[in-house]
Amino acid sequence: MTESSAHPALWPAPHATGAVDATVTVPGSKSVTNRALVLAALSSEPGWLRRPLRSRDTLLMAEALRAMGVGIEEGVGPDGSGEAWRVIPAGLHGPATVDVGNAGTVMRFLPPVASLADGPVHFDGDPRSYERPLHGVIDALRTLGARIDDEARGALPLTVHGAGALDGGPVAIDASSSSQFVSALLLSAPRFNQGVEVRHTGRALPSMPHIRMTVDMLRAVGAQVDEPETGGEPDVWRVSPSALLGRDLTVEPDLSNAQPFLAAALVTGGRVTVPDWPLRTTQPGDALREIFTAMGGSCELTESGLTFTGSGRVHGIDVDLGEVGELTPGIAALAALADSPSTLSGVAHLRLHETDRLAALTKEINNLGGDVTETADGLVIRPRPLHGGVFQTYDDHRMATAAAVIGLAVPGIEVENIGTTAKTLPDFPDLWTGMLDADPDTVGVTPGALGAPTERPGA
Repeated sequence: MTESSAHPALWPAPHATGAVDATVTVPGSKSVTNRALVLAALSSEPGWLRRPLRSRDTLLMAEALRAMGVGIEEGVGPDGSGEAWRVIPAGLHGPATVDVGNAGTVMRFLPPVASLADGPVHFDGDPRSYERPLHGVIDALRTLGARIDDEARGALPLTVHGAGALDGGPVAIDASSSSQFVSALLLSAPRFNQGVEVRHTGRALPSMPHIRMTVDMLRAVGAQVDEPETGGEPDVWRVSPSALLGRDLTVEPDLSNAQPFLAAALVTGGRVTVPDWPLRTTQPGDALREIFTAMGGSCELTESGLTFTGSGRVHGIDVDLGEVGELTPGIAALAALADSPSTLSGVAHLRLHETDRLAALTKEINNLGGDVTETADGLVIRPRPLHGGVFQTYDDHRMATAAAVIGLAVPGIEVENIGTTAKTLPDFPDLWTGMLDADPDTVGVTPGALGAPTERPGA
């Protein structure tokens, strides 16, 4: 009996037999979808959200807002052009119970919304959610006038005792463990009586593109935002009180979720096209164009999308990923297959994500024969010949997709709980095998084409 049959939860990662050549339509952005849902719920009129992502995290957000009284109707847009959600704002109310799962956006973005509700809103979630930092949002909301019962944990579970309004005003927070602390306050700030002035007082902020995304989306619905990027004080954001406008928003593809598919082109020396890649975006995943080019590929961005072509060799990289930390697992997977060492830095905050991603990547790649060492703020990866084995995911979607990338070059990789990818990328296994099935090249990968360390995968 094989290990896969003994443990049905294990997913045998497909091994590439040639250069991929495929077009992959990536579902919508989780980050955009969940921000758009919050802003639409707080608007003064109904709005449309077109091509939203339907995943665990976004459905949790929608259900949480419904629990507080917001109408969210799922169907097709007014012109019949595809799936869309109609968001109908209403008076926010409790009592309500919110299941955050393990979604950082839900657990951090919604307590400020709940402070505007009339009545108590209780938040709970997966066991891992209890370990993720929430103190920045809790402490800030208390400073701004909210009443929150968390039994001094600074984490879930907790209850926000909404009073129907919140004073708002100035607040200082340390958001160095998560930029979502800043975004959480900014998203609801137009509804605070005094708006908000958020001053970050800690170390360098991680994931700044996500804060830029929040600011851009606020402005798109009529909010007035002063920020460091436009001449404001460093690490200070100000949002004025105002009504928000209902909008008709089309959600961009999730560029970070495009990462494993682009990585497949890099590993196999193939070509992958992602339609509708935006010409301008605040998504952190847009950095893949530069990072993956440095690792050995080339890309062409047109109005129709992005085409990425690999050379069949993966080069090591020395890169600060502080602004794009969510890309780290996929980059680490490629670095393990590279022809030279890599140093990934600026991502100490990943220890507080869905799992401790630095420890998890180190353990799982090393269990396959790799040589990964943790540093204070990242990883040093020295490529070695890898072999097959079970790759644990720790209920982390990006660990699962990283394992799939390694499996392209290394036979015998079995991924524990591939279903965790449903958090942000529904149907990932079908998308992955569909990409490989679209491959017209039936010859084997040329020995050495994946770099010296994996010249004989599994050896």
